[in-house]
Amino acid sequence: MSHTAEIVARSSREAERVPLTLDDVYSEHTEFIWKTLHRMGFRLPVIEDVFQEVFVVVLRRLGSFDGRSATTTWLFGICLRVARGYRRRAHFRRERIVADVDDATRAVATEATPEEELERRESEMLLFEILDQLDIEQRAVFVMFEFDGLSCQEIAEMIGVAVGTVHSRLHRARESFAQAAKRYRAAEARRRP
Repeated sequence: MSHTAEIVARSSREAERVPLTLDDVYSEHTEFIWKTLHRMGFRLPVIEDVFQEVFVVVLRRLGSFDGRSATTTWLFGICLRVARGYRRRAHFRRERIVADVDDATRAVATEATPEEELERRESEMLLFEILDQLDIEQRAVFVMFEFDGLSCQEIAEMIGVAVGTVHSRLHRARESFAQAAKRYRAAEARRRP
């Protein structure tokens, strides 16, 4: 659902004093939650568990949602807190990045040589490793802007912060990304004879 459509839906709910339900959240915001968690670095099969955790929190907190902010802003905050908690757990820190099922299917569907496919996968894993080093809020903004092509204004409206905050997070994320990439290039140069 677009941000404008959400404002209209929220306004009509407020006018009717109809509280937000779990069915509303699920039917209208599943894609937003899934994309948000993916932007924060979660991939299959872990994303499914985190997605369920988000809905458990949504169910518990539904009564506290007063409609003063956009539903996406409220959901982004829940996703952020759940993601931070999940990342703090030891098993996430030991998690190894593996290809998603979609990646394997895409590899079969392309006409790339095995060497080209291996190079693409290694580059993708390196990208994920670098992104995993970013602060989760910075990472989300970075991915929304750089990969999803959203404007800073769209991101600000979606997550409920000022545009200046988005610019600041994006700036810090770009700096962190560049530093991490530089470290990886230096480490790679040391490994080569």
